[in-house]
Amino acid sequence: MNQDRLAKVRANLRNQGLEQALLVDPLSIWWLCGYYTEPYERFLALYVPAEGTPTLFLNRLFPEAGGACEDVRTFSDTDDPVALVAQVTDHAKPLGVDKELAARWLVPLMDAGCATTFSLASAAVDDARSIKDARERELMRRASATNDAAMEWLASQVRPGVTELEIADGLLGEYRRLGAQDHSFAPIVSFGANGADPHHGPDGTVFNRGDVVLFDVGCKQDWYCSDMTRTFFTAEPTEHQRAVYETVRRANEAAEKIVRPGVTFAQIDLTARKVIEDAGWGEYFTHRLGHQIGLVDHEPGDVSATHDEPVREGQVFSIEPGIYLPGDIGVRVEDLVIVTADGCEVLNHYSKDLTVLTV
Repeated sequence: MNQDRLAKVRANLRNQGLEQALLVDPLSIWWLCGYYTEPYERFLALYVPAEGTPTLFLNRLFPEAGGACEDVRTFSDTDDPVALVAQVTDHAKPLGVDKELAARWLVPLMDAGCATTFSLASAAVDDARSIKDARERELMRRASATNDAAMEWLASQVRPGVTELEIADGLLGEYRRLGAQDHSFAPIVSFGANGADPHHGPDGTVFNRGDVVLFDVGCKQDWYCSDMTRTFFTAEPTEHQRAVYETVRRANEAAEKIVRPGVTFAQIDLTARKVIEDAGWGEYFTHRLGHQIGLVDHEPGDVSATHDEPVREGQVFSIEPGIYLPGDIGVRVEDLVIVTADGCEVLNHYSKDLTVLTV
């Protein structure tokens, strides 16, 4: 059990007026105690009391927990795990639960009277996970370095006749060759006007010389995620295309320049948004500026105009402005940043200069 992380979660629970919580998110359980398994439809949970030893509940089908937790309670497929949980919770106090607890478990826990009331306590863990320690920051640097190298490979795959799907399908093999284990999300590969759909799914669209090409990709390496977007030209851009691209790049860099502890997420979003609005394309920047990232690609706490919390040292999030002109062009430029004591560290080093690929 990682005692430093446990202490942060407990402090956050106390701030919510809670003295106990039941966590079922497998990644949160791994983050706290180093044990991971994918439970699928079976029950997996970590009970966290205000004081004393947490309890890990495991189906006997799962791998053994080893020294992950001092108190491990196992059960079979024919046992009732709710009854086991009821043995350890304080029925006279509220119980916090995380957002991943399915109704098929929550309702029986309520019916069993495991607590006076139940409340959503995900924020206690999400907030603690939001601040990356030194080891986590290094792992995120490595994942982003792998993503930088993969972007070089992606650019090299652009050639007449290739389809979006063919490039996307080959990316996982390149990630694994570079040392990553998986995608952190399904890759976005967009040719031509498809780039104007921010979440375009790669399909059979064939590349033609002159298309604008957008890659939004990320890998998972040693548990931690990367995420980056680059947009390329494959012929000398028109004045219009160049203006769109340079506006997005300036918006990305303007937002990164102001990141430091105390600046709010909203201020960062609005800084990038103003660059695009001043250029006349404000209505075509159709999403928030970014999202936090760590063990999953999108972690709670977005970079948006309505998120007024100040950023804190150790948080990691994306800066990804875009302009999407339907039937014409889509441009997005995205980096990840780590908030430092007096600014930020940009994790992506692949060039953001306007680049024309030779194809």
